[in-house]
Amino acid sequence: MAEINNILNKNDILKKIKSKYIIIRIFENLKQIKLLDIIHYNKKYQKLRDIKLKDYKNEFLNIEIEIIPKENEYGKFINLYNKNIKIYFNDNNEEIKKKEITEDDKVTKIKIILNHKIKSLSKLFYHCRCINKINFIKFKRDDIRNMSGMFRGCSSLRELNLSNFNTNNVTNMSHMFDDCSFLRELNLSNFNTNNVTNMSHMFNYCFSLKEINLSNFNTHNVTNMSHMFDGCSLLKELNLSNFNTHNVTNMRNMFSYCFSLIKLNISNFTTNNVTNMNYILFGCPFLITIICSDHSIQKKLNTI
Repeated sequence: MAEINNILNKNDILKKIKSKYIIIRIFENLKQIKLLDIIHYNKKYQKLRDIKLKDYKNEFLNIEIEIIPKENEYGKFINLYNKNIKIYFNDNNEEIKKKEITEDDKVTKIKIILNHKIKSLSKLFYHCRCINKINFIKFKRDDIRNMSGMFRGCSSLRELNLSNFNTNNVTNMSHMFDDCSFLRELNLSNFNTNNVTNMSHMFNYCFSLKEINLSNFNTHNVTNMSHMFDGCSLLKELNLSNFNTHNVTNMRNMFSYCFSLIKLNISNFTTNNVTNMNYILFGCPFLITIICSDHSIQKKLNTI
């Protein structure tokens, strides 16, 4: 009876609780029935699971690109190379540690994976003259901000699939397709240009482009359009009626050397902030029709 009274003594119970006596006994019992090991295992498993989920998320953000090199053309096929880029030749699963191809490589297809750590695609294929076709297979990223000079100098490029492209937060597209001299078609219907501020030299020296549809372009933030279509010598018509040029300051050589250009629709152009329009239509001998509603730009065009 006395023992029972001791056990039920509230002060004694509180004292044991305060001294963590009960907690210690609970853990001792858990150890005896191996439950504590299970708890440790579950924590470890949870940690591993979280890591795998993170890896999966990061893998989801990778950019996957397929490249078809031009037959019998060898040299550089990618401008960047670091630990965040993986390259595979043909259908091999083995990663290749090089950025140029030779005849001995016998390459018919290249797969490039850019992981989630790469934030800029500037000059990615700069002067990669041995590329015949580029296909963006996977592109879920929306944190890329710089695409300047991305395909610049891809002078053998004949096919470019950008249907999976994501440009939602890109601010710089200058020189993006500069000197893609054999590129005959360019579908940019899915391009989001809401945040772009620089489009200078964007299609510069695209000699083989016969037409280009930019009806989806939003240019309200663009400040630089200099040399944008300079040297697009096969373009016969160019409809830029949707262009907002309110913030543009530079239009120098914008349409110069468009030798075949007959009709130009710039009906929505405003030049209130333009400080440089030098040579904007230089070398356009067959330009007959210019659709323009801005009286100030008409006067400027008449003096050029």
